[in-house]
Amino acid sequence: MEAGAVPAEGKSSWPEVVGLSSEEAKKKIIEDKPEANVQVVPADSFLTMDYNTSRVRVFVNSSDKVTKAPRIG
Repeated sequence: MEAGAVPAEGKSSWPEVVGLSSEEAKKKIIEDKPEANVQVVPADSFLTMDYNTSRVRVFVNSSDKVTKAPRIG
């Protein structure tokens, strides 16, 4: 977390969605955190390293399966 960033309240990661499809994962994350901005991205993508308390990135492989636990950031 960057200096000055405010930690998010409630759940901050979703290890239970690893192996699920992106849509299943997105649904679960939104159930837990309705205000989340869920972004589905390929696992090998280059991304910005900024910390955003409303963003949850879901990394998927070529079969649309979640490859690692999504987390806030």
